[in-house]
Amino acid sequence: MTRVTTADLDRLEFRAVQSGDHDAVARELTDLANRVDADSEISRAELFVRSGEQWEMAQEFERATAMYQRAIDDGGTTIIDARALQAGALLELDRIDDAYAQFDRLRAEGARNLPTYIHIAETLQAHDDLKGAHDWATLGVQRFRHQDVSPYVHDLLLELLRARFRIRMDLGQPEDDLDRLLDE
Repeated sequence: MTRVTTADLDRLEFRAVQSGDHDAVARELTDLANRVDADSEISRAELFVRSGEQWEMAQEFERATAMYQRAIDDGGTTIIDARALQAGALLELDRIDDAYAQFDRLRAEGARNLPTYIHIAETLQAHDDLKGAHDWATLGVQRFRHQDVSPYVHDLLLELLRARFRIRMDLGQPEDDLDRLLDE
């Protein structure tokens, strides 16, 4: 069995960026996920997610979708919910109904963290669903704005507020109370 640290993950991802060999790094991440210890700093599910992200960078969306499914099936903790990432890859494959079914499941259960809301809003915006992007950004802000948060979560909330503001401008909507939180 193997232990994987944040530093190990950073080295692998840096190598992928440097070399452009995303498929090789995706394979290596999958191999690590299959061998990782249960008490590893980086979870098996997160390694499957990172493999999926590398497959997306290699424009291999079917493989990315499969890796995200492995993360979902694993059930371990991930930074961005693997279902949100899978929905984005499904959009790339023009499997629109499958992608939106996944978004609907996430909405029904409530996405668990701000990185997931940010990812969904940005993904929908990139796929020209500004109303959907706005709805998800608004949901995330409403869910997290009154929580006592760490500086990291506060920064994520500001990132989501800025994304929401840009989406509202694209929609031609006037500034609202949530937009004004950026001025505080």
